[in-house]
Amino acid sequence: MTSVVRQRQSLMFRARSYMTFSVMPRPPIAEWLADLDLSLEASKGFFAGYPVVLNLSAVNLSPNGVMQLIANLEERNIRVLGIEGLDPAVPAAGLPPLMRGGRDSQTLVLPEVSGVSGDIAAPASAGAPAAAAAATPKAQPASLMIEAPVRSGQTIVFIDGDITVLGSVGSGAEVVAGGSIHIYGTLRGRALAGASGNAKARIFCHRVEAELLAIDSFYKTADDIDARLRRGPAQAWLEGETLKISALN
Repeated sequence: MTSVVRQRQSLMFRARSYMTFSVMPRPPIAEWLADLDLSLEASKGFFAGYPVVLNLSAVNLSPNGVMQLIANLEERNIRVLGIEGLDPAVPAAGLPPLMRGGRDSQTLVLPEVSGVSGDIAAPASAGAPAAAAAATPKAQPASLMIEAPVRSGQTIVFIDGDITVLGSVGSGAEVVAGGSIHIYGTLRGRALAGASGNAKARIFCHRVEAELLAIDSFYKTADDIDARLRRGPAQAWLEGETLKISALN
């Protein structure tokens, strides 16, 4: 009888970090949800396709209360990936995974709702290993050039400087830069410049059909962009606390 020895394949585990929104509800929850509804009405699809981390550091909820809040958010098409800021005395069994090591990138202020403004940070790095923060930083270029189109579902992030895209940015795609963003094709997705707090950053594109434009902590969605500017070359910049968009001649 011949015995067959099967060699076991080693399991490989790799740490990955992803871009998420971090949402911090504040008491009373009912009023916060009402304010959130007003903001979402003004910015439909703001969370579309994004996972969300629920930051509970500002509220004191029981496990049932947390699950009810998650259900309330899901009714608004906000998908909770995990939670952070949970009181250690609250049992975590049955709740979404506890997230640690998140790193804020920028804060997007939802329009005209003071109860929600500043409570939604995007994007944040979720799940990044602590060892990565302690690693010796390498010299980075001041700009990143993308020669291929940025297709739907892709996210390009370069916090250390400008991003230049020689092609177009498709619907559902996203470009996030610490500095300015230059797009030599059509911008159909999202462009977030000044993500490191650089209020002097700008966004330039050959043809604007954007879903969202953001600089530092201010943004405009597609509905906020003047129809006369669409399908033409445009630039966006901050003037005080107002995001301005104009045609490029």
